This record gives sequence, C-alpha cells and structure tokens, in this order.
Amino acid sequence: ATAGAAALLRRLRDVHGALMMHQSGGCCDGSSPMCYPLGEFIVGDRDVLLGILDLRLAVGEVPANLPSADLDAVPVWISGSQFQAWKHTQLVLDVVPGRGGGFSLEAPEGWRFLSRARAFTEEENAALALAPPVVGSDYADGARPPVPDSGQVVAEAVDACPVPTSLT
Repeated sequence: ATAGAAALLRRLRDVHGALMMHQSGGCCDGSSPMCYPLGEFIVGDRDVLLGILDLRLAVGEVPANLPSADLDAVPVWISGSQFQAWKHTQLVLDVVPGRGGGFSLEAPEGWRFLSRARAFTEEENAALALAPPVVGSDYADGARPPVPDSGQVVAEAVDACPVPTSLT
C-alpha cells in the first residue's frame, strides 16, 4: 500500500472499526479495490487472501506478526478468478482524488482506492510458487499467510511499481 492509502484506511478504521479490502471483479465499479467494515463482505471459499495490511506501519517498515482480529489488521482479498488473471502481478493499493465505488467506505471522502501493478520477476514468481495462497475456506479454518519479510508501505506507488522509461 502507499502511505496515502494507509492513511485513508486509518481514518476509515477510526470511523468504522475493523476493515477489510476486496479487489472487485467487475460489474458496476469495474475492477476496483473496495473497502468494507470487516465481515460485511462475505468472502467466498475460493477468494484469495493477498495479505494482511498492518496499519501500524510507516513507509518501509517490516510487519511483525499481527493478530488477524486486531483493528490494525486489514485483510486484502481478491476473487479466485481475478487472482488467476493477476497472480503474476504485484498489486499496490493506492488512493487518488475522486469518488470511490458506491459500496466502498471511502466513497463520501473525496478519494478512491486504486490498484497499481507491476509484473513479478522470474525469481519472485518462483518464490511465490513455493507457498500456495490462502483461500477463503482455508482462512475460515484458521490458516493465515506468512508475515512478509519486506516493507508493506511505500511512499508512492512508483516506489513499488516503477514506470518504464523506455520500451527498448
């Protein structure tokens, strides 16, 4: 997540309590990340948990083991079919001015969440292949993803998703 997205999530958490994110799979709001009070969006058995964002972190900080019921823990989900399309891609949660999706908590805030992306390297794809993703049915049974070994919050999306300077 970018620092701006984490700040907006903290503000929403202070108003609405524990939160969750779900990368929408289309329809009315396209493919946008949607923010809900924790538990108000029913996660499907095949939805994939991309990770648990730790709202206590500043730019570049590495998370500790955060209890999933903590107010600072924001599970980030994506539908199984969307995951198949995006599984080779790092998604970075960002925020931009504008009106969010009608069902997403940030809609009246004047900001909207946005996913930015970059393709994983061959090495990153190989590492990801060693750890199968946690799906909704596994999560319901108590499975949790491993704690990341690198920072979860970047100052700007370009810090995680560099924009190519040339096509050659």
